[in-house]
Amino acid sequence: MSHIPVLLNEAIEMLHPKPGDFMIDGTIGEGGHAKEIIKHIEPNGIFLGIDWDKNQTKKAKQNISGVSTKVVIAEGNYRDIPDIQKRYGLPMADGLLLDLGFSSAHLRSGRGFSFQKDEPLDMRYNEKSGGETAREALQNLKEGEIADILSTYGEEKRAREIARRIVEARKKKRLETTMDLVRLIGEKRTGKIHPATRTFQALRMYVNKELENLEEVLKSLPLVLTHGGRAAIITFHSLEDRMVKQAFRVYEDKGIGKRIHKKVIKPSREEVLQNPRSRSAKLRGFLLTNN
Repeated sequence: MSHIPVLLNEAIEMLHPKPGDFMIDGTIGEGGHAKEIIKHIEPNGIFLGIDWDKNQTKKAKQNISGVSTKVVIAEGNYRDIPDIQKRYGLPMADGLLLDLGFSSAHLRSGRGFSFQKDEPLDMRYNEKSGGETAREALQNLKEGEIADILSTYGEEKRAREIARRIVEARKKKRLETTMDLVRLIGEKRTGKIHPATRTFQALRMYVNKELENLEEVLKSLPLVLTHGGRAAIITFHSLEDRMVKQAFRVYEDKGIGKRIHKKVIKPSREEVLQNPRSRSAKLRGFLLTNN
């Protein structure tokens, strides 16, 4: 199943790309949003697409071809966008898109993102990052630390119970695979979602430092965007959305720019029916007017 770009029309409207603009997609994935952005900046625009996962950048290069604009696709973390711009000799951008959603391609990656397959507990987007794997985190963290991660990043109500089970189990045998973890979580459902959903989400966000990366890119917006530049950020987690909302308000209070819409934009009922994964998406935009 290919990744369907979420809030595509709304994001394009918010970014307002024009012929000749320089646009950045900091989470290019397979290029769903990117292809539409490029249509608007042709023929003389510049496009920079970034993804931490080298498999995603390869697919993006395959999916984006035959265009009459300069396209640069780089492997990297969106927190480092200012450095990536310098590396490729690129100017400040007219627009930046971040889609913080979890790609269906990662469920097929074999790196332990899916709780429906028996795979090594890795969960890193980039295996070359040298960061801690989910397996190592579950082996080394204290019970209270695991509980805090599950509660904070996953909003898991059973966080303390699951953390206790993990610590008790690892005394006997190291947790190596996704199924080792799924069996510990058990079958107790909370609503319609699978009982392992929140735990896997929390571990993925912790291992990849997703909130820290978002904080860094929000701080660097005045370094990334030119005067009149626009940022459009799609989040899928309440903590992420809160961070974006607060950062935009702080910039507004400092007179650096203004929110493009005061209220958050959510998918239409039709989009949610077509793509159920879009149901928790939230889009916020910012116009930089003084940097």
